[in-house]
Amino acid sequence: MKNKKIFNIIKKILTVLVVIFVLLFLLVVCLQKFSDNKISFLNFRLFTVVSGSMVPRYNIGDVLVAKEVDPSKIKIGDDISYLGETGTFKGKIVTHEVVDIEQDEEGNYVFHTKGLANIVEDPIVYEHQLYGVIIHKMIILSFIYKIVATPIGLFALVIIPVLYIIGSEMLSFMLAKEEERRSKK
Repeated sequence: MKNKKIFNIIKKILTVLVVIFVLLFLLVVCLQKFSDNKISFLNFRLFTVVSGSMVPRYNIGDVLVAKEVDPSKIKIGDDISYLGETGTFKGKIVTHEVVDIEQDEEGNYVFHTKGLANIVEDPIVYEHQLYGVIIHKMIILSFIYKIVATPIGLFALVIIPVLYIIGSEMLSFMLAKEEERRSKK
């Protein structure tokens, strides 16, 4: 009986932690999706790599964390995420390496960036386009994203667990009602 109580407490704690993690993750993702990445969460943003321009450093499906920083703190060799404004980059979020930094007549920073796998440098990036500097590649989230991005992975990691949670809650509720009904007799 005592082991069962301990097991139930551990189960509830783990469930709460998983729910908190999932809710925070969803909050960050939704905040960025619905704000068009104009709003950050505590000066952090999550981005998913969608092209092979930064291979071998980042692969398609990798989840990256960018931190907003003062443009003066960015150095050559940093990877930055920014909103493209011209050509094929227009309207796209790009994560590339800084290859050169200049300042214009007004003292604003101007960045030259390039994907590691690209031959040609990107269009000029102005400081108002910046989302942040990449500070971390989330290995576990990248792995989960790559799996969930497939139909089988979505089914295995999202649909089945959700059905399990709903089913187990329904079963617990029904068992509690049945126990309550029997205790009244």
